[in-house]
Amino acid sequence: MGEGPRSSLRQRKFAIFYAGRLVSLMGSSMTPVALAFAVLDSSHRTTDLGIVLAAGIVPLLAFLLVGGAVGDRFPRNRVLRLSNLGAGAAQLAAAAILLTGNYSLPALVATEFLGGVCAAFTTPVLRGIVPQIVAPEALRQANSLLSTSKNITKVAGPAVAGVLVGTVGGGWAIAADGISFVLAALLYQTITLPPVKATEQTGLLHSVRTGWREFWRIGWLWRVVTAFFVYNIVFTGSWLVLGPGIAQATIGAAAWGLVLSTRAIGGLLAGLVMYRLAPRRLLLLGQVCAAVTALPLLVLGAHAGFALLAGASFVSGASQGVLSVAWDTTMQENIPGHLLSRMAAFDDFGSYAGIPIGELLAGPLAAAFGAQPVVLAGGFVLVAAALWPLRSGEVRALRHPPVRTQ
Repeated sequence: MGEGPRSSLRQRKFAIFYAGRLVSLMGSSMTPVALAFAVLDSSHRTTDLGIVLAAGIVPLLAFLLVGGAVGDRFPRNRVLRLSNLGAGAAQLAAAAILLTGNYSLPALVATEFLGGVCAAFTTPVLRGIVPQIVAPEALRQANSLLSTSKNITKVAGPAVAGVLVGTVGGGWAIAADGISFVLAALLYQTITLPPVKATEQTGLLHSVRTGWREFWRIGWLWRVVTAFFVYNIVFTGSWLVLGPGIAQATIGAAAWGLVLSTRAIGGLLAGLVMYRLAPRRLLLLGQVCAAVTALPLLVLGAHAGFALLAGASFVSGASQGVLSVAWDTTMQENIPGHLLSRMAAFDDFGSYAGIPIGELLAGPLAAAFGAQPVVLAGGFVLVAAALWPLRSGEVRALRHPPVRTQ
Protein backbone atom coordinates (compact mmCIF):
# COMPACT_ATOMS: atom_id res chain seq x y z
CA MET A 1 0.00 0.00 0.00
CA GLY A 2 2.98 2.32 0.20
CA GLU A 3 6.64 2.84 -0.52
CA GLY A 4 8.01 2.62 3.01
CA PRO A 5 8.04 4.56 6.25
CA ARG A 6 10.03 7.52 4.90
CA SER A 7 7.89 8.26 1.88
CA SER A 8 4.51 9.42 3.18
CA LEU A 9 4.38 12.51 0.96
CA ARG A 10 5.41 10.41 -2.04
CA GLN A 11 2.20 8.43 -1.67
CA ARG A 12 -0.30 10.25 -3.85
CA LYS A 13 -3.33 9.76 -1.62
CA PHE A 14 -1.59 11.01 1.49
CA ALA A 15 -0.01 13.93 -0.37
CA ILE A 16 -3.47 15.06 -1.52
CA PHE A 17 -4.92 14.56 1.94
CA TYR A 18 -2.03 16.46 3.50
CA ALA A 19 -2.50 19.37 1.10
CA GLY A 20 -6.21 19.48 1.93
CA ARG A 21 -5.53 19.49 5.65
CA LEU A 22 -2.88 22.19 5.34
CA VAL A 23 -5.20 24.46 3.34
CA SER A 24 -8.12 23.86 5.70
CA LEU A 25 -6.05 24.32 8.88
CA MET A 26 -4.57 27.58 7.61
CA GLY A 27 -8.04 28.98 7.04
CA SER A 28 -9.40 27.71 10.34
CA SER A 29 -6.45 29.09 12.32
CA MET A 30 -7.38 32.60 11.16
CA THR A 31 -11.02 32.39 12.16
CA PRO A 32 -10.88 32.72 15.99
CA VAL A 33 -9.05 36.05 15.81
CA ALA A 34 -11.06 37.33 12.85
CA LEU A 35 -14.43 36.26 14.22
CA ALA A 36 -13.77 37.79 17.64
CA PHE A 37 -12.87 41.21 16.24
CA ALA A 38 -15.58 41.12 13.57
CA VAL A 39 -18.34 40.38 16.08
CA LEU A 40 -17.05 42.92 18.60
CA ASP A 41 -16.70 45.60 15.91
CA SER A 42 -20.23 44.94 14.66
CA SER A 43 -22.09 44.49 17.95
CA HIS A 44 -19.81 46.10 20.57
CA ARG A 45 -21.05 43.39 22.98
CA THR A 46 -18.86 40.65 24.43
CA THR A 47 -22.06 38.73 25.21
CA ASP A 48 -22.68 38.35 21.48
CA LEU A 49 -19.23 36.86 20.99
CA GLY A 50 -19.80 34.33 23.76
CA ILE A 51 -23.12 33.29 22.21
CA VAL A 52 -21.56 32.92 18.75
CA LEU A 53 -18.69 30.80 20.08
CA ALA A 54 -21.06 28.61 22.09
CA ALA A 55 -23.17 28.10 18.96
CA GLY A 56 -20.21 26.26 17.44
CA ILE A 57 -19.23 24.02 20.35
CA VAL A 58 -22.75 22.87 21.34
CA PRO A 59 -23.60 21.06 18.06
CA LEU A 60 -20.07 19.66 17.92
CA LEU A 61 -20.66 17.88 21.23
CA ALA A 62 -24.24 16.97 20.34
CA PHE A 63 -23.46 15.31 17.00
CA LEU A 64 -19.92 14.01 17.54
CA LEU A 65 -20.89 10.43 18.39
CA VAL A 66 -23.25 10.27 15.42
CA GLY A 67 -20.41 11.64 13.28
CA GLY A 68 -18.21 8.78 14.44
CA ALA A 69 -20.88 6.23 13.51
CA VAL A 70 -21.26 7.81 10.07
CA GLY A 71 -17.49 7.74 9.59
CA ASP A 72 -17.39 4.00 10.25
CA ARG A 73 -20.41 3.24 8.07
CA PHE A 74 -19.92 5.32 4.91
CA PRO A 75 -16.86 6.05 2.74
CA ARG A 76 -14.74 8.44 4.77
CA ASN A 77 -13.56 10.45 1.78
CA ARG A 78 -17.20 11.18 0.91
CA VAL A 79 -18.07 12.20 4.47
CA LEU A 80 -14.99 14.41 4.62
CA ARG A 81 -15.83 16.05 1.30
CA LEU A 82 -19.44 16.81 2.25
CA SER A 83 -18.58 18.06 5.74
CA ASN A 84 -15.94 20.41 4.33
CA LEU A 85 -18.37 21.74 1.74
CA GLY A 86 -20.92 22.37 4.50
CA ALA A 87 -18.33 24.12 6.68
CA GLY A 88 -17.21 26.20 3.71
CA ALA A 89 -20.78 27.28 2.99
CA ALA A 90 -21.27 28.23 6.64
CA GLN A 91 -18.12 30.35 6.76
CA LEU A 92 -18.84 32.06 3.43
CA ALA A 93 -22.34 32.91 4.68
CA ALA A 94 -20.88 34.35 7.90
CA ALA A 95 -18.39 36.38 5.87
CA ALA A 96 -21.18 37.73 3.65
CA ILE A 97 -23.16 38.82 6.71
CA LEU A 98 -20.19 40.71 8.13
CA LEU A 99 -18.83 42.15 4.88
CA THR A 100 -22.17 43.56 3.77
CA GLY A 101 -22.72 45.29 7.10
CA ASN A 102 -25.90 43.31 7.79
CA TYR A 103 -24.82 42.09 11.21
CA SER A 104 -27.37 39.77 12.80
CA LEU A 105 -26.71 37.71 15.91
CA PRO A 106 -29.28 34.99 15.00
CA ALA A 107 -27.81 34.69 11.51
CA LEU A 108 -24.26 34.30 12.81
CA VAL A 109 -25.46 31.79 15.40
CA ALA A 110 -27.02 29.78 12.57
CA THR A 111 -23.80 29.76 10.52
CA GLU A 112 -21.68 28.76 13.52
CA PHE A 113 -24.20 26.06 14.42
CA LEU A 114 -23.89 24.61 10.91
CA GLY A 115 -20.11 24.79 11.17
CA GLY A 116 -20.23 22.92 14.49
CA VAL A 117 -22.41 20.19 12.99
CA CYS A 118 -19.97 19.77 10.09
CA ALA A 119 -17.02 19.62 12.50
CA ALA A 120 -18.76 16.80 14.37
CA PHE A 121 -18.62 14.71 11.19
CA THR A 122 -15.17 15.87 10.10
CA THR A 123 -13.23 15.24 13.30
CA PRO A 124 -13.79 11.46 13.71
CA VAL A 125 -13.19 10.84 10.01
CA LEU A 126 -9.79 12.54 9.97
CA ARG A 127 -8.10 9.94 12.16
CA GLY A 128 -9.99 7.08 10.56
CA ILE A 129 -8.94 7.92 7.02
CA VAL A 130 -5.16 8.04 7.60
CA PRO A 131 -4.65 4.25 7.94
CA GLN A 132 -6.57 3.81 4.67
CA ILE A 133 -4.18 5.98 2.67
CA VAL A 134 -0.84 5.30 4.40
CA ALA A 135 1.15 2.09 4.78
CA PRO A 136 1.03 0.74 8.37
CA GLU A 137 4.77 1.28 8.87
CA ALA A 138 4.41 4.94 7.81
CA LEU A 139 1.62 5.93 10.23
CA ARG A 140 3.90 7.62 12.77
CA GLN A 141 5.64 9.67 10.07
CA ALA A 142 2.31 10.64 8.54
CA ASN A 143 0.97 11.79 11.91
CA SER A 144 4.19 13.70 12.52
CA LEU A 145 3.74 15.58 9.25
CA LEU A 146 0.10 16.33 10.08
CA SER A 147 1.05 17.54 13.55
CA THR A 148 3.78 19.76 12.12
CA SER A 149 1.38 21.35 9.62
CA LYS A 150 -1.11 21.99 12.41
CA ASN A 151 1.49 23.78 14.51
CA ILE A 152 2.73 25.79 11.52
CA THR A 153 -0.78 27.11 10.96
CA LYS A 154 -1.16 27.86 14.68
CA VAL A 155 1.84 30.18 14.40
CA ALA A 156 1.08 31.69 10.98
CA GLY A 157 -2.72 31.80 10.95
CA PRO A 158 -3.35 34.26 13.79
CA ALA A 159 -0.63 36.54 12.44
CA VAL A 160 -2.18 36.60 8.97
CA ALA A 161 -5.62 37.12 10.50
CA GLY A 162 -4.30 40.05 12.51
CA VAL A 163 -3.01 41.70 9.34
CA LEU A 164 -6.33 41.16 7.54
CA VAL A 165 -8.34 42.46 10.50
CA GLY A 166 -6.17 45.56 10.65
CA THR A 167 -6.35 46.28 6.93
CA VAL A 168 -9.45 44.97 5.15
CA GLY A 169 -11.49 43.61 8.08
CA GLY A 170 -12.13 40.30 9.80
CA GLY A 171 -14.87 39.32 7.37
CA TRP A 172 -12.28 38.70 4.65
CA ALA A 173 -10.33 36.31 6.89
CA ILE A 174 -13.53 34.36 7.53
CA ALA A 175 -14.18 34.32 3.77
CA ALA A 176 -10.67 32.90 3.29
CA ASP A 177 -11.54 30.15 5.76
CA GLY A 178 -14.69 29.33 3.79
CA ILE A 179 -12.71 29.15 0.55
CA SER A 180 -10.11 26.92 2.23
CA PHE A 181 -12.81 24.40 3.16
CA VAL A 182 -14.08 24.32 -0.43
CA LEU A 183 -10.55 23.84 -1.80
CA ALA A 184 -9.95 21.02 0.68
CA ALA A 185 -13.20 19.36 -0.39
CA LEU A 186 -12.11 19.51 -4.05
CA LEU A 187 -8.82 17.85 -3.12
CA TYR A 188 -10.56 15.12 -1.12
CA GLN A 189 -12.76 14.48 -4.17
CA THR A 190 -9.73 12.98 -5.94
CA ILE A 191 -8.94 10.44 -3.18
CA THR A 192 -10.14 6.88 -3.63
CA LEU A 193 -10.17 4.53 -0.66
CA PRO A 194 -9.81 0.77 -0.31
CA PRO A 195 -12.86 -1.04 1.10
CA VAL A 196 -13.11 -1.45 4.86
CA LYS A 197 -14.77 -4.17 6.87
CA ALA A 198 -18.52 -3.68 6.61
CA THR A 199 -20.38 -2.72 9.77
CA GLU A 200 -23.77 -4.03 10.73
CA GLN A 201 -26.50 -2.44 8.62
CA THR A 202 -28.56 -1.09 11.49
CA GLY A 203 -29.54 2.37 12.60
CA LEU A 204 -26.95 4.97 13.49
CA LEU A 205 -28.02 5.07 17.14
CA HIS A 206 -27.50 1.31 17.36
CA SER A 207 -24.07 1.85 15.83
CA VAL A 208 -23.31 4.43 18.53
CA ARG A 209 -24.38 1.97 21.25
CA THR A 210 -22.23 -0.75 19.71
CA GLY A 211 -19.33 1.68 19.65
CA TRP A 212 -19.92 2.49 23.32
CA ARG A 213 -19.64 -1.19 24.23
CA GLU A 214 -16.45 -1.52 22.21
CA PHE A 215 -15.03 1.62 23.81
CA TRP A 216 -15.37 0.15 27.31
CA ARG A 217 -14.03 -3.19 26.12
CA ILE A 218 -10.72 -1.59 25.09
CA GLY A 219 -9.19 -0.99 28.52
CA TRP A 220 -6.23 1.14 27.51
CA LEU A 221 -8.49 3.42 25.47
CA TRP A 222 -11.10 4.29 28.10
CA ARG A 223 -8.43 4.75 30.76
CA VAL A 224 -6.54 7.33 28.71
CA VAL A 225 -9.71 9.12 27.55
CA THR A 226 -10.95 9.34 31.16
CA ALA A 227 -7.60 10.79 32.20
CA PHE A 228 -7.81 13.42 29.47
CA PHE A 229 -11.31 14.39 30.46
CA VAL A 230 -9.80 15.46 33.80
CA TYR A 231 -6.73 16.84 32.02
CA ASN A 232 -8.79 19.20 29.87
CA ILE A 233 -10.83 20.46 32.80
CA VAL A 234 -7.62 21.41 34.58
CA PHE A 235 -5.69 22.74 31.59
CA THR A 236 -8.57 24.82 30.23
CA GLY A 237 -9.35 26.41 33.58
CA SER A 238 -5.75 26.96 34.67
CA TRP A 239 -3.95 27.92 31.47
CA LEU A 240 -6.58 29.32 29.13
CA VAL A 241 -8.89 31.05 31.64
CA LEU A 242 -6.72 32.04 34.61
CA GLY A 243 -3.37 32.21 32.82
CA PRO A 244 -3.91 35.47 30.90
CA GLY A 245 -5.05 37.34 34.02
CA ILE A 246 -2.08 36.16 36.08
CA ALA A 247 0.28 37.02 33.24
CA GLN A 248 -1.17 40.50 32.83
CA ALA A 249 -0.54 41.20 36.50
CA THR A 250 2.97 39.71 36.57
CA ILE A 251 4.80 39.67 33.22
CA GLY A 252 2.46 41.70 31.00
CA ALA A 253 0.25 40.90 28.03
CA ALA A 254 3.05 41.19 25.44
CA ALA A 255 5.22 38.73 27.34
CA TRP A 256 2.27 36.34 27.61
CA GLY A 257 1.96 36.40 23.83
CA LEU A 258 5.61 35.41 23.56
CA VAL A 259 5.07 32.60 26.05
CA LEU A 260 2.25 31.23 23.88
CA SER A 261 4.46 31.51 20.80
CA THR A 262 7.24 29.49 22.43
CA ARG A 263 4.71 26.78 23.19
CA ALA A 264 3.66 26.63 19.53
CA ILE A 265 7.30 26.51 18.41
CA GLY A 266 7.95 23.63 20.80
CA GLY A 267 5.04 21.69 19.31
CA LEU A 268 6.31 22.40 15.79
CA LEU A 269 9.79 21.07 16.53
CA ALA A 270 8.39 18.00 18.30
CA GLY A 271 6.52 17.02 15.16
CA LEU A 272 9.76 17.10 13.20
CA VAL A 273 11.56 15.02 15.84
CA MET A 274 8.79 12.41 15.95
CA TYR A 275 9.17 11.91 12.21
CA ARG A 276 12.58 10.35 12.91
CA LEU A 277 12.11 8.97 16.41
CA ALA A 278 10.72 5.43 16.66
CA PRO A 279 10.06 4.56 20.35
CA ARG A 280 8.74 1.07 21.06
CA ARG A 281 6.27 2.16 23.75
CA LEU A 282 4.50 5.10 22.15
CA LEU A 283 1.58 5.23 24.57
CA LEU A 284 3.86 5.13 27.61
CA LEU A 285 5.95 7.95 26.14
CA GLY A 286 2.82 9.95 25.34
CA GLN A 287 1.47 9.74 28.89
CA VAL A 288 4.81 10.77 30.39
CA CYS A 289 4.88 13.73 28.00
CA ALA A 290 1.31 14.59 29.02
CA ALA A 291 2.52 14.88 32.61
CA VAL A 292 5.39 17.14 31.49
CA THR A 293 2.89 19.55 29.90
CA ALA A 294 1.97 20.58 33.46
CA LEU A 295 5.33 22.32 33.84
CA PRO A 296 4.18 25.87 32.89
CA LEU A 297 1.23 25.59 35.29
CA LEU A 298 3.63 24.84 38.14
CA VAL A 299 5.88 27.72 37.08
CA LEU A 300 2.99 30.17 36.65
CA GLY A 301 1.49 29.19 39.98
CA ALA A 302 4.85 29.58 41.75
CA HIS A 303 5.29 33.27 40.79
CA ALA A 304 8.25 32.57 38.47
CA GLY A 305 9.42 35.15 35.95
CA PHE A 306 9.13 35.43 32.19
CA ALA A 307 12.28 33.51 31.19
CA LEU A 308 11.43 30.43 33.25
CA LEU A 309 7.80 30.50 32.14
CA ALA A 310 8.78 30.78 28.46
CA GLY A 311 11.19 27.86 28.82
CA ALA A 312 8.56 25.77 30.58
CA SER A 313 6.04 26.65 27.87
CA PHE A 314 8.45 25.54 25.15
CA VAL A 315 9.01 22.18 26.88
CA SER A 316 5.26 21.83 27.40
CA GLY A 317 4.54 22.52 23.74
CA ALA A 318 7.16 20.00 22.65
CA SER A 319 5.70 17.41 25.02
CA GLN A 320 2.21 18.11 23.67
CA GLY A 321 3.53 17.58 20.15
CA VAL A 322 4.99 14.19 21.07
CA LEU A 323 1.76 13.25 22.85
CA SER A 324 -0.37 14.13 19.81
CA VAL A 325 1.65 11.94 17.42
CA ALA A 326 1.92 9.09 19.94
CA TRP A 327 -1.81 9.03 20.67
CA ASP A 328 -3.03 9.21 17.07
CA THR A 329 -0.58 6.52 15.97
CA THR A 330 -1.47 4.26 18.91
CA MET A 331 -5.17 4.46 18.08
CA GLN A 332 -4.65 3.85 14.37
CA GLU A 333 -2.36 0.88 14.94
CA ASN A 334 -4.41 -0.87 17.62
CA ILE A 335 -8.08 -0.21 16.76
CA PRO A 336 -9.72 -2.01 13.80
CA GLY A 337 -10.54 0.25 10.88
CA HIS A 338 -14.30 -0.38 11.06
CA LEU A 339 -14.31 0.99 14.65
CA LEU A 340 -11.75 3.75 14.37
CA SER A 341 -14.03 6.72 13.67
CA ARG A 342 -16.38 5.80 16.51
CA MET A 343 -13.51 5.34 18.96
CA ALA A 344 -12.05 8.67 17.82
CA ALA A 345 -15.46 10.26 18.41
CA PHE A 346 -15.63 8.94 21.99
CA ASP A 347 -12.08 10.17 22.53
CA ASP A 348 -12.91 13.65 21.19
CA PHE A 349 -16.18 13.80 23.12
CA GLY A 350 -14.37 13.08 26.38
CA SER A 351 -11.79 15.75 25.60
CA TYR A 352 -14.21 18.45 24.47
CA ALA A 353 -16.65 17.81 27.32
CA GLY A 354 -13.99 18.81 29.82
CA ILE A 355 -13.48 22.23 28.24
CA PRO A 356 -16.72 24.00 29.34
CA ILE A 357 -16.41 22.44 32.81
CA GLY A 358 -12.94 23.94 33.17
CA GLU A 359 -14.17 27.30 31.91
CA LEU A 360 -17.02 27.35 34.44
CA LEU A 361 -15.01 26.14 37.45
CA ALA A 362 -11.95 28.38 37.04
CA GLY A 363 -13.55 31.66 38.11
CA PRO A 364 -15.28 30.45 41.30
CA LEU A 365 -12.20 28.49 42.41
CA ALA A 366 -9.94 31.49 41.82
CA ALA A 367 -12.33 33.73 43.76
CA ALA A 368 -12.31 31.30 46.68
CA PHE A 369 -8.62 30.36 46.83
CA GLY A 370 -6.74 32.81 44.59
CA ALA A 371 -5.79 32.37 40.96
CA GLN A 372 -2.16 31.34 41.40
CA PRO A 373 -2.79 28.71 44.11
CA VAL A 374 -5.50 27.21 41.89
CA VAL A 375 -3.13 27.08 38.91
CA LEU A 376 -0.36 25.54 41.04
CA ALA A 377 -2.71 22.90 42.43
CA GLY A 378 -4.02 22.31 38.93
CA GLY A 379 -0.50 21.50 37.75
CA PHE A 380 -0.21 18.70 40.31
CA VAL A 381 -3.69 17.39 39.45
CA LEU A 382 -2.75 17.38 35.78
CA VAL A 383 0.39 15.32 36.47
CA ALA A 384 -1.64 12.81 38.48
CA ALA A 385 -4.33 12.55 35.79
CA ALA A 386 -1.77 12.02 33.01
CA LEU A 387 0.09 9.29 34.91
CA TRP A 388 -2.98 7.51 36.28
CA PRO A 389 -3.46 5.25 33.19
CA LEU A 390 0.09 3.94 33.64
CA ARG A 391 -1.12 2.01 36.68
CA SER A 392 -2.62 -0.39 34.13
CA GLY A 393 -0.31 -3.07 32.79
CA GLU A 394 -2.29 -3.00 29.55
CA VAL A 395 -1.34 0.62 29.00
CA ARG A 396 2.32 0.09 29.90
CA ALA A 397 2.65 -2.99 27.70
CA LEU A 398 1.23 -1.54 24.48
CA ARG A 399 3.99 -1.49 21.87
CA HIS A 400 4.77 0.23 18.58
CA PRO A 401 4.51 -1.44 16.17
CA PRO A 402 1.80 -3.53 17.82
CA VAL A 403 2.54 -7.13 18.65
CA ARG A 404 0.31 -9.27 16.38
CA THR A 405 -0.89 -12.61 17.64
CA GLN A 406 -1.28 -15.50 15.20
